[in-house]
Amino acid sequence: MIKTWEQLEQEQPIVLRMVRNSLKKDRLAHAYLFEGMRGTGKKEVSQILTKSILCTRLIDSYKPCEECSNCKRINNSNHPDVHIVEPDGLSIKKNQIQSLQEEFSKTGVESKQKIYVIVHADKMTTNAANSLLKFLEEPHAETTAILLTEQIHQILPTILSRCQVLSFTPLSPIKMQEQLIANGMKASGAPLIAQITNDYDEAFRLSSDEWFVQAQKIVVKLYMTLKGNPLEALVALQREWFVHFKEKDQYDRGLDLLLLLFKDLLYIQLGKQEQIVYINDRQQLEELALKSSSQMLTEQMTSIFEAKRKLQGNMNPQLLMEQLVLKLQEGSSVV
Repeated sequence: MIKTWEQLEQEQPIVLRMVRNSLKKDRLAHAYLFEGMRGTGKKEVSQILTKSILCTRLIDSYKPCEECSNCKRINNSNHPDVHIVEPDGLSIKKNQIQSLQEEFSKTGVESKQKIYVIVHADKMTTNAANSLLKFLEEPHAETTAILLTEQIHQILPTILSRCQVLSFTPLSPIKMQEQLIANGMKASGAPLIAQITNDYDEAFRLSSDEWFVQAQKIVVKLYMTLKGNPLEALVALQREWFVHFKEKDQYDRGLDLLLLLFKDLLYIQLGKQEQIVYINDRQQLEELALKSSSQMLTEQMTSIFEAKRKLQGNMNPQLLMEQLVLKLQEGSSVV
């Protein structure tokens, strides 16, 4: 979905204000680094900045008209003076940057201006990054570079020092939820999904993903078994959790869903029922919240956070879940 300047300004007001001021004062940097988590609009802003640079009928000296040939071709990803570089497999390789340099040694096809966007700039190999560095060290006045990353700490400091860094902040879950509902998502599902992702496309994929729907049910059922004996909970893991959650990222998502359930219980205890996300299970959760103390819930949430950390440290996921379930039953603060 192509977003307007006004829509992006609502989502990233600071970034758009800086871009607008640079355009109006004709003080564009030769290289930008857009950094922030997935779904915060980095690609969309890179596209609208590209259109603002090449648009032939700018509105108020900064806003693309969206009607001229350049704007339309950029929207359709077929402008000859705009080049997008993305990872080839797992990384961006040296030959990709070299090909870009060769292309930019030529005169622009339709104007002097040429723009290149490097998506997932953190995935450049060392050789590719060094090649780009040489490119950035000798900038051409008519060339604009836009680098996009979700992992700014993976970018070479020497590259960072040659870019103007613009940080993209995630939408608040409340605003995300409102926009999801405004765009047609069911009000019963939007609160939970808005806590899981800040990416609109991913949000709507999740809303119709049967795996995700089933995952929520399994998480709720697992919590119910925690109130029983340890054996019952471990059997539930074997019969349902280990069957449904197989990949590392699926385990991580399952832990996120479990964490949100414990947050709901805590919100209910604090009298903040309007903030719960497991809306369809609200009545059951309100009954269960009466059976736990706030201190125990806080300790159990700490255990889930620690499990997420260990998962990223490559601990065996099945062993991790077995240990977590036992600790959740104890109410211990250590996994």
